[in-house]
Amino acid sequence: MASSLKNLSTFSNKNLSDIADRKFAIVVSEWNSEITERLYNGAYSTLLNGGAKEENIIRKDVPGSFELSLGAQYVAQWDDIDAVICLGCVIKGETPHFDFICQAVANGITQVALKYNKPVIFGVLTTLNMEQALERAGGKHGNKGDEAAVAAIKMLNF
Repeated sequence: MASSLKNLSTFSNKNLSDIADRKFAIVVSEWNSEITERLYNGAYSTLLNGGAKEENIIRKDVPGSFELSLGAQYVAQWDDIDAVICLGCVIKGETPHFDFICQAVANGITQVALKYNKPVIFGVLTTLNMEQALERAGGKHGNKGDEAAVAAIKMLNF
């Protein structure tokens, strides 16, 4: 979890597996694109720095975070995809909508991982405001996209 005591992007790649022949799908929510583009850039560069080949990283966009689960399921069923990284950002508003979306997305992504028996990573920010989102998308708390990519690599090595 991101906090003032831990930067999400601080990790060592010395214990990560060789991913040169692994294929990744990154599913990105278009909603809150100012944040999700930063998350994508973090995940993409972390995969490349970890040894992934550009041609083995596929990006798919979905309208919002709610649609991440179905987007993940579409690509998880492809035999050549080894891991799926889901990136989104839900910012709390004045209604309970936030709670419903966050719960549905977390459950949906978990179900896709279990159904296809492959890493499907929850890289969705659930913040109270835009400032918190920016702090976790390349700000003082690092980049959740980096963390999601590292989680995918580590799970492939499980």
